[in-house]
Amino acid sequence: MMIATKAWVEAQFPLIKHQGSLVYLDSAATSQKPDQVINRISKYNRQEHANIHRGVYDLSQKATMAYDQVRQQVKYLISARRDEEIIFTKSTTESINLISYSYGTPMLSEGDEVVLSIAEHHSNILPWQQLVKSKNAVLKYLPVDIEGKIMESGIHTVITEKTKIVSVTMISNAFGTLQPIASIIKRAHEVGAVVVLDAAQSVPHKKVDVKALDADFLVFSSHKMFGPTGVGVLYGRYELLEKMIPYQTGGDMIEYVEEQTSTFAPIPQCFEAGTPNIEGVIGFGEAIRFIEQIGYDFIYEEEMRLTKYAYDQLSCLNYIQIYGPLNIEDRGPVISFNVEGVHPHDVTTILNQDHIAIRAGHHCAQLLMKRIGLSSTCRVSFAVYNTKEDINRLIESLKKVRKWLGYES
Repeated sequence: MMIATKAWVEAQFPLIKHQGSLVYLDSAATSQKPDQVINRISKYNRQEHANIHRGVYDLSQKATMAYDQVRQQVKYLISARRDEEIIFTKSTTESINLISYSYGTPMLSEGDEVVLSIAEHHSNILPWQQLVKSKNAVLKYLPVDIEGKIMESGIHTVITEKTKIVSVTMISNAFGTLQPIASIIKRAHEVGAVVVLDAAQSVPHKKVDVKALDADFLVFSSHKMFGPTGVGVLYGRYELLEKMIPYQTGGDMIEYVEEQTSTFAPIPQCFEAGTPNIEGVIGFGEAIRFIEQIGYDFIYEEEMRLTKYAYDQLSCLNYIQIYGPLNIEDRGPVISFNVEGVHPHDVTTILNQDHIAIRAGHHCAQLLMKRIGLSSTCRVSFAVYNTKEDINRLIESLKKVRKWLGYES
């Protein structure tokens, strides 16, 4: 691991470097890519492009080796036990759908319970709604407090002996709230349930160890951690993956095909039908190298330093309402807020005139918004390439928002 400096890291991101007027504060939606990721994808397309797992010629073998190596990189990144526990999908969303269908379908019976939380992204709600409907099962929700945190008091009452699956986010994408994952996993395992962890907002920012967590399933995406879009990860305990049925069928997931029957390839290939996003996975491998070069400690410290600075600066504006945890240590690098008297979409439109990119809306978390009594918020989210100057420009632009709409301050 290299000794990273802030200046060196900032210089690695061409979009940030070449669009000097842009302040990009939407990394929770998708992060920017460093040069080495972009260059690695270009090299594959220029010099190494071939399909994988099908050819004995050199070009195909080289592409296969590069692709398969990334599975091992992911294993080490999250401290999984074996390469086969890593399945590549196209997104966190597809990973959850795969678990819901492939594990939930054979394992869930009428009257069984699936438990989510009110703080979930829609991608961690809709697949389970469809599953329980098809199985005549029951969907329940862990309650959250005003900061969007799952309430410890609800964990033991909502998760019962009938619970078979618990699926929760580690960090809220809407408010940045860190959830009590250890307590949830402990309770779920006490009643024999498995836990699915949505780590889309966690793995990009700090080390996640699936063995230390005692995690059953964990899902996340490349594009939120400096990698390409179209690549997701599903980690699952091998003994659980063995109980799952194929999610899709077709090429590259079979052993033998007869006229009336077929046999499937072993794990993980049986869950990866068709030609995958080869260049995306290889680019993702380079994104992992970038994270390892600068280190999770550097990433976390820089991002939380920026989050605290932004929180403090926003708090000084008496017309700003901030949502989520008051304690910075209880949140990730995300801040949701509203400007008094101004709709969030108007805020983002005005900020865009100053080349400041933030997100506005319900952030695919309508249940959480309803719990807090909101329809939408403004959201800023930070990555290691952001600076205090970015935040200063945000604050100065927010000061102008109300004036644009006729307010005195």
